[in-house]
Amino acid sequence: MHRFTQTCNAVAATAKKTEKIRLVSGLFQTLPVEDAVRAAIFLTGRPFPRWDERVLGIGGMLLARLLGEISGKSDEAMSGAYRQHGDLGEMAEELLAGRSAPGVSLAEVAECFNELAALRGQSGKSELVCKLLVRAQPAEVKYIVKVMTGDLRIGLRESLVEEAVAWAYERPIAAVRRANMLLGDIGETLRCAFRNELETVRFRLFHPIDFMLATPAENAAEIFKNAPEAMVVEEKYDGIRAQAHKRGSRVKIFSRTLDEVVEFPELSEPLAALPGEYIVDGEILAWHGDQPLPFTQLQKRLGRKRPNLALVQEIPVKFVLFDLLYHNGELLLDAPLSERRRQLKQILSSTQAGELRLAPERVCETREALEDAFRVALSAGHEGIVAKAPDSLYTPGRRGRFWFKLKEPFATLDVVVTAVEYGHGKRLGVLSDYTFAVRGGDRLLNIGKAYSGLTDAEIREFTDYFLTHTLEDRGFRRIVEPKVVLEVAFNNIQRSSRHESGFALRFPRILRLRPDKTPEQIDTLDRVAQLYAKQVTLPRSSGLTPERDRVMER
Repeated sequence: MHRFTQTCNAVAATAKKTEKIRLVSGLFQTLPVEDAVRAAIFLTGRPFPRWDERVLGIGGMLLARLLGEISGKSDEAMSGAYRQHGDLGEMAEELLAGRSAPGVSLAEVAECFNELAALRGQSGKSELVCKLLVRAQPAEVKYIVKVMTGDLRIGLRESLVEEAVAWAYERPIAAVRRANMLLGDIGETLRCAFRNELETVRFRLFHPIDFMLATPAENAAEIFKNAPEAMVVEEKYDGIRAQAHKRGSRVKIFSRTLDEVVEFPELSEPLAALPGEYIVDGEILAWHGDQPLPFTQLQKRLGRKRPNLALVQEIPVKFVLFDLLYHNGELLLDAPLSERRRQLKQILSSTQAGELRLAPERVCETREALEDAFRVALSAGHEGIVAKAPDSLYTPGRRGRFWFKLKEPFATLDVVVTAVEYGHGKRLGVLSDYTFAVRGGDRLLNIGKAYSGLTDAEIREFTDYFLTHTLEDRGFRRIVEPKVVLEVAFNNIQRSSRHESGFALRFPRILRLRPDKTPEQIDTLDRVAQLYAKQVTLPRSSGLTPERDRVMER
């Protein structure tokens, strides 16, 4: 575990991708292969491989309490350390600094995780975690806690771990990526690379595959500049991206985070009725009549593992399918989109299930045709469109120049920045995460946080500004003078107890700075409430999206 912690510290200290890969590959080369397997999994920020559905069942509050007992520190000292770092692992290292301990091995940590997943009672889990942390050195505790909370924060993506595996064992990176995609297990992928068995890896049904992603585009001209041939255009939906696996009567649905989706039991029967075994990609939407409903309606069903009949009837759903990844023993990732869609249509033609729907498509050969498709999608109440090259392969977990998404925000708000936080990865050391507020009478009420939309140069400039306009320094987070006004766009508004305003913006992003506006001129809580009410009540078939005229006007 000592080498693991040293490597993590070194990886966190550099922003250079190649240096991160060199450090991790060096770690793999110096460890016995089974320890390298464990390290690879932990370096993805998970206690278990991606396909493994087990959970530790240990929350942050319990970990904080155990750290207080082990360190003997007061609540005040613990609170101060957490405010400074904003991270339980970093807090743990500070609280335990100077404490002598024998240290633990990667094997001991992995075994503890296995036992935790099997235990049900919190008292037994507490005792097990306490025994592990007491024996671990402070730096080891830091990373054990980080992995347990799924918050490694060292600027290391799984794709970089894949590259480190390829470097360490001198294997082709494409072979490593494909094996990891098929296995859903970076540890097993490393073991196969070590044994030079990557080519023997075979696909396993009910192990989710990373979703292919679309590249954002500003307009239709940008799409045709990058992909001048004819494009297959689909509506972009405001729901939950989902992947369904089926063999016999067994059906499993996975979310974009590769977790199992269990909130929509009514989809299991129609999916099971489709012929053969398959994996399909699509979107689950709240639906009424012949129109989709806003995501805020679908949200009412999320987190309910056993929805009652009344809720299912109140908010029915459809699974709109747009891709086929596997069919009757054949993995179709390397088949062109046109062939995958042909086979998908054939599968769906055998059923009349109302809960399943094939995503309509339209071939656009010109920018003008694509712009028309965009307007039609908006008028039908969708977020926008996704344009796909007909010959595009399915590349899991990647954005490329084959799929593009074009969408329009639900609305914009003028807000003021009230707090800033340090970023991660390439934004380590700069204040790049902005919490912002609207005005509620004489008070500023936080409503969201955004970290995209500004250039690196603007972020560096504002870092200097906020450092000299800080009202309260909390280490990783600073409460700042509310003077910087931004215009933010977002997809919709949700009720939320997380913010003082009682609302939260979904997918907020910074459109532009508004130096022409003062904090007294920002939008109000009343306006937010009006937008929320319009969003819920506006008919989806009306051809309008609330405040679209305001967005276009700007």
